[in-house]
Amino acid sequence: MQNSGSGLPFHYGWVIVFTGTLCILACLGFGRFALGMLLPSMASTLHLSYSQMGFISTANFAGYLISVLISGFLAMRVGARRLIFFALLLVGMSMILVSRAKSFEYVLALYFLTGIGSGASNVPVMGLVSHWFASTIRGRAAGFIVIGSGFAIIISGKLIPFINGLVGPEGWRTSWLVLGCIVLAIAFIGLFFLRNRPEEKGLRPIGSDDTAPFYSQIIDKMTTNVYKKGVIYHLGTIYFLFGYTYVIYATFIVTTLVNERGFPEAVAGNFWSWVGLLSLVSGPVFGTLSDKLGRKTGLIMVFSLQMLAYLLVATKLPGAFLYLSIGFYGIVAWSIPSIMAAAVGDYVGAQKAGQAFGFVTFIFGFGQIIGPAVAGVLAEKTESFSSSFYMAALFAGTAIVLTAFLKKP
Repeated sequence: MQNSGSGLPFHYGWVIVFTGTLCILACLGFGRFALGMLLPSMASTLHLSYSQMGFISTANFAGYLISVLISGFLAMRVGARRLIFFALLLVGMSMILVSRAKSFEYVLALYFLTGIGSGASNVPVMGLVSHWFASTIRGRAAGFIVIGSGFAIIISGKLIPFINGLVGPEGWRTSWLVLGCIVLAIAFIGLFFLRNRPEEKGLRPIGSDDTAPFYSQIIDKMTTNVYKKGVIYHLGTIYFLFGYTYVIYATFIVTTLVNERGFPEAVAGNFWSWVGLLSLVSGPVFGTLSDKLGRKTGLIMVFSLQMLAYLLVATKLPGAFLYLSIGFYGIVAWSIPSIMAAAVGDYVGAQKAGQAFGFVTFIFGFGQIIGPAVAGVLAEKTESFSSSFYMAALFAGTAIVLTAFLKKP
C-alpha cells in the first residue's frame, strides 16, 4: 500500500507539496507580498499618506484574521481542496478589481477581500502537511510549501518595475490585473491536483511505517480540545510576534529604500527580488533543522537573524549593512510558518492540526494587523521608518525569550 500513487515514480505527497507551493505563491506571495512593490507607485497616483499605506496593509490582514479563525472548521466540513479553490478565486478576482481603483477607500475594501481569500487558502494548504507527512519529515515538507512566497517576491520584484517602465505611472493597475489572472489559473491547478488525504490515493503518509495509521488514530482520538491546550496559546503568542515584526519589513522596506535612501524603484525592486531568492532556502533548510534539532532551537535561530535584520536597517548604517539586513531577512523569511505548521501537528496530531494551525494563525493575524498600522503612524510622526524597525527588533527579541520557555511535545 505504501506506493507512489497514480503510477508516479515518487510519492503523491510531493505532488501535494508542489501544488501547495503554487497555492502559497498565489494567496500570500501575490495576494500580500507584491503590495510592497506596488505601494510607491500606487501612493503617487492615489495620493496616499504613510498612514494610509499602512492601513491598506492592515485591511488585508483584517480579512486574513477573520478567515483563518473559521477556515480550519470549513476545511473539515467541505474539504481542504474545495475550500482552497474557492478562496483562491476570491483572491484573484479582488486583485483584478483593485486594478480599477480610484480611491483609498476602494483599495481598502477590495484588499480586505483579498485577505479573506488568502487566509482561507493558506490555512488548509498548510494543514495538508500533517495528513500527508509523518512528524519526522513534516518540517521539511512545510518548508518547501512556504517558499511559494519567495518565488512570488522574485517575480514581483522584476515584473512590476518592468510593467511600470512600459505603461508609466498607471502601471501598477496592469500589475494587479496580471497577478490576479495568474492567481485564478493557480486556483484551477489546485482543484485538479490537490487531495485531502493520502487514503484517497490508497497511500499512507510519507515517513510512516506499518503501525503509523493505527498509532496516529489513537493520538488523534486522545487529543483534547485544542482551545484548552496552553501550549497552543504559547505558540500563538510567538507567532503573533512574528506577524507583527516581519510584516513591517515586508510592507515598508521598498518604500524606505525609495523615499529615505534615494534608490530608484528598479534598484529597490532588485533588493526585494534578492529577498525572494534567498527565501527559497529558508523554509526547507530551517524546517529540516527543526526536524533534527527541535522546533524550539529552530525558532530561536530564526528570530535571532530577523532581529539583526531589523536593527541593521533601523540604524541607517552604510550600504554594506543594508545588504546584510536583506540577506538575514531573506535567508529566514518563511522559516517560522513552516516550523509552526510542523509544531502544531506535533502537539495536537494530524486530525486537529488544521484547526490548531488556524487558531494560532488567527492570533498571528492580530500581529499582522497591528504591525503595519503602528509602523505607518510612527513613521509619519518621526518622518522616518527607523523607529518602526527598532520596534520590530525589540519584539523579535521578546519572541526569542518566549520561545526559550517552550516545552517538548
